Amino acid sequence: MGGVPPLGYRVQDRKLVIIDSEAEIVRSIFRRYAELGSVRLLKEELEVQGRKSKSWTSAAGRVIGGKPFSRGALYLILRNRAYRGEIVHQGQSHPREHPPIIDPPLWDAVQMRLAGNTAERNSASRTQQPSLLAGMLFDAAGNRMTPSYAVKQGTRYRYYVSRPLITQDQRESSTAFRIPAEEIEHLVTSRARQWLLDPGGIYQSTRLPDPAAQRRLIARAGEIGKSWTELPGTRQRVFLTTLIERIDVGAHRIDIHLRSTRLAALLDVAAIPLPSATDDEIQILSIPVRLRRSGRAIRMLIAGTDPFAAAKPDARLVKLLIKARRFNATLLESDSVPFAALAKRQGVSPSYFTRLVRLSYLAPDITEAILDGSSAARFDRRQAAGAFTSATWLAQAAGRARLCLSRTTRRNSATRLQSA
Repeated sequence: MGGVPPLGYRVQDRKLVIIDSEAEIVRSIFRRYAELGSVRLLKEELEVQGRKSKSWTSAAGRVIGGKPFSRGALYLILRNRAYRGEIVHQGQSHPREHPPIIDPPLWDAVQMRLAGNTAERNSASRTQQPSLLAGMLFDAAGNRMTPSYAVKQGTRYRYYVSRPLITQDQRESSTAFRIPAEEIEHLVTSRARQWLLDPGGIYQSTRLPDPAAQRRLIARAGEIGKSWTELPGTRQRVFLTTLIERIDVGAHRIDIHLRSTRLAALLDVAAIPLPSATDDEIQILSIPVRLRRSGRAIRMLIAGTDPFAAAKPDARLVKLLIKARRFNATLLESDSVPFAALAKRQGVSPSYFTRLVRLSYLAPDITEAILDGSSAARFDRRQAAGAFTSATWLAQAAGRARLCLSRTTRRNSATRLQSA
């Protein structure tokens, strides 16, 4: 075999033989690209690590290579089928005798990433918002969670996916997740903003000996917290990657591991921290959540009130309440008419008609919560139509309706439902 062998191999008896130290660099390049989904970010990370390309000495004695990886060189590595134990001849790949460095699942994941990114560039549909948490998320088993996406009916949905679900043929488990990207990005950035806007929290976390510098840092952190949504996506990512060591995603809680002592340098506040403060110090910001599966994806329910979330009523649930009031009015206006006949008039089954009529007797505070879109209304359409069937709940709802549903409250709720 002639020519210079690719990174990870050397030639011995005209065959490629693995160089273990270089092969590990190749594997790392493939793994990190599968996680980051960006050659640019991968190049920046390799530069920080001091990784360099393969070097060799020419016949003339000139040293070639041994330089930081260029983006072009990284693309060539990621597409080089030699790492699968193959050789390409006249456009066709053929198995060779040399051992592969990259296993099939990781190879396939990287090629899908490359193809997806190319298609997005060609269609000019690439999003301007980066995957803010790429490289920072870990599931309950300690696996990295990789940015991914799916396209359904022309709409692009972003996710963070546990590595085993990408590199292995494995379904979701109790520790492997596929989480909507926008939801977890909003949760993490909201929690970080809360921290930035808390002067006491910043003071306790940074502990600068100079009072003037401490005041400047608190003020600057507050400015960033208030203007966060106006920052470019790239600036947001730089901020998060500098401050956050890792983010652990569990079934009941998200833990953000912060290196808070870096905040002063990040915000250009010239200050010397206390001698007891080191860069290794980790502060954990926790977010109580509840993960609920919906098909292959997972919905994240916040255990508490998000101060940056605008209340938004569920239009489908509001429509359901309006229909329940209409069914109830039909029932009251039709004395001695069987339920089955009333249901037939409305074009629904008797059981559905019965369940929906019960919704019209919801306690006023529950109805108001649904109309306001507040966190108190944490149930979905199927729960609304089907879960309120037990004798216990009906007794509670009827009792509260009799005691609490005054004429004023009844009239106000009815007016809101009519105008919804």
